Amino acid sequence: MRAPQTIIKRPLLTEKSTRLRETGGHDSAFGEPESAEDYAQKIVFEVAKDANKIEIRRAVEKLFNVQVSSVHTQIARGKKKRVGRYIGRRPARKKAIVTLQPGQTIEFFEGV
Repeated sequence: MRAPQTIIKRPLLTEKSTRLRETGGHDSAFGEPESAEDYAQKIVFEVAKDANKIEIRRAVEKLFNVQVSSVHTQIARGKKKRVGRYIGRRPARKKAIVTLQPGQTIEFFEGV
């Protein structure tokens, strides 16, 4: 079994991940829940490319001391980029969208 620090690389802080964390994926057009206890918070992490959903779940539960209800993963392929006449490629990465149990929160993200 690997260490949780090798599975979870870093949190992804984008506009979409911030909206998922704040609303739990609920659309404001259908009415937002009254409080944070009404929805399950979703957190987005960059994870190791060879990590599976079970390892990601255990790593998040151990690192942040929370209960995870589900994990969704996706692989984002690296884009081709040019600098002058030189062509390169950004590295591919694996993202994990972790859904916490309702009422659970990770204190690391509260001030962000």
